[in-house]
Amino acid sequence: MLRFASRRLLYSLPVLLVGSFLLFWAVRTVFDPLLKLRQVRDPGLIARETERLGLDQGIFIQYWRWLSGFLTGDWGVSSRTSGSVRPMIGSALTVTLELLVWGLIFATLAAVLIGVWSAVRQYSVSDQVMTGASYLGLALPAFWFGLVLIQVLAVWPQQALGWDKPLFFFVGLSSPTEDPSLVDTARHMVLPVLTLTVGLVAVWSRFVRTSMLDALTSDYVRTARAKGVPQRQVIIRHALRNAWGPLITVVAIDSALLIGGLLVTEQIFSIPGMGRLFLDSLLSGDVFVLLPWMIITGVAVIVLNLAADIAYGLLDPRVRVA
Repeated sequence: MLRFASRRLLYSLPVLLVGSFLLFWAVRTVFDPLLKLRQVRDPGLIARETERLGLDQGIFIQYWRWLSGFLTGDWGVSSRTSGSVRPMIGSALTVTLELLVWGLIFATLAAVLIGVWSAVRQYSVSDQVMTGASYLGLALPAFWFGLVLIQVLAVWPQQALGWDKPLFFFVGLSSPTEDPSLVDTARHMVLPVLTLTVGLVAVWSRFVRTSMLDALTSDYVRTARAKGVPQRQVIIRHALRNAWGPLITVVAIDSALLIGGLLVTEQIFSIPGMGRLFLDSLLSGDVFVLLPWMIITGVAVIVLNLAADIAYGLLDPRVRVA
């Protein structure tokens, strides 16, 4: 397994290198790093910044200078906020990961419970109800569902009961006027996590159901039942363990995409995460933030896919043999 992981990492380095160059070239072509300075119309200042940033040199030299600085921790200064880029991305990434971890935990648990229940009771009334609910979850737009949750779980109860504060907050992940606490964080987390997980549960539960149906009709499950193994052990120890593989792959891929793709959820609940940082930087043409942001998300995709392959092999011995 260690050789497999090392080999995959070595294969990923050229992909990441070529991908980073293409991103660098595309961003440099579309956005002008000196756009704000050109509005000042100071030729001397523009010339000095052009020389300092190496914009008068070839694209390969520019890329090498940027990559060398990125690898040594010099990610540049944001043209939008005039602050260092690395702390900005670090803070946004921390916020996004906090939201993402809780969302993945609840989405995975709910998807496994729903998928296993539907597979064991295939074509029953409960299976059909959960199938319909999953299609409904897929059809719900995140921006609409988030606003509905704010009205139903925050605004209306507060108005009906006359409370000073809503039961669940819908701005940020903590109250700026209060000391951080577990209860305060939970009250801020509920609505964004529900908005995030409804679509994930709808998709992941179908993967679990399909995998469980394949596992329940396999030879090793029939053998276990022939030996008199109790139904609960057959489902949990035999079928579910081998049904984890496809779900882990989907969770890893979706997690990597969600690191930079929680834009709608973060925008609705005013969460300063990676998605919102990307939107603000894109609208302002802040290339000094966009490039490191894209590299971080690209690395996340590679690392999480590798983690999924390793976990798949650990859970299913047949994959290791192959």
